[in-house]
Amino acid sequence: MQLLYIVSVWIHILAAITWIGGMFFLVLIVVPWLRRGDRARAAALLRDTGLRFRRVGWGVFLVLALTGSFNLWFRGVRPGDLIRPEWLATPFGRALGYKLAAFALVLALSVAHDFFIGPRAAIEVERDPDGARAKRLRRLASVLGRVNVLLALLIVGLAVVLVRGWPW
Repeated sequence: MQLLYIVSVWIHILAAITWIGGMFFLVLIVVPWLRRGDRARAAALLRDTGLRFRRVGWGVFLVLALTGSFNLWFRGVRPGDLIRPEWLATPFGRALGYKLAAFALVLALSVAHDFFIGPRAAIEVERDPDGARAKRLRRLASVLGRVNVLLALLIVGLAVVLVRGWPW
């Protein structure tokens, strides 16, 4: 059973690397590079890239949820613990609560970005690259993406706290 736990943690970390690495690649490499060219072509490329990454991203979310649940179960955390105030008040419970809340927020923002704002922004940029609606939607999609990157970094920090404890 210990080997299964180690493999699950390993898969969990690989999934997190895939998710965060993909977001950093999009935010730091793809988007700035596309801003230097034709907006309509850039929007089409970003839309296609986003669709491919969306499949990977949502697959990764599923893997993270499954492996994370198993990892917690292996460590003795049961679903009922997540609603017990005395357990949530422990340092581990507090860190896990923050991590799960951040993950839930990432999922909500990802739904908004991936299925609503991002696709609409791409359509508007293709239709009228310099239009006010395209600019507003593009800016909103960008903000959602950047907030998700920051939340991802917070989640990684909280994962470290779960393993090593709070630094204070």
